[in-house]
Amino acid sequence: MSFKYDKDNLFKEFDVAKQKDIALSKLDTLEDKENDFYTNRVQFLKDHIKLKKTNPSYYSELDINFDSLLNAYLTTSPRDTFYQQVFGMSYAEKRAESVPQSVND
Repeated sequence: MSFKYDKDNLFKEFDVAKQKDIALSKLDTLEDKENDFYTNRVQFLKDHIKLKKTNPSYYSELDINFDSLLNAYLTTSPRDTFYQQVFGMSYAEKRAESVPQSVND
């Protein structure tokens, strides 16, 4: 029986990298800390890109484009990049759109 990654394994590994990035931050709020450093998350993606090239069978159950994720995390504002790709607007624009304009909203 050979090893295979599943979504849960990757989420757990990614969370470890994210927690390490949060620990690097000196900012106050958790939201700010999550978006301050990406060092460990970038390394996580680089490691999986390399591992997927040498052992593609590990990822046969998954459809993840690590290269695209890495490119997003290497931008100045990964969160804005993800929001642009999904919603066609920045995080701030999407958040402003979500704010109720009146009591009835």
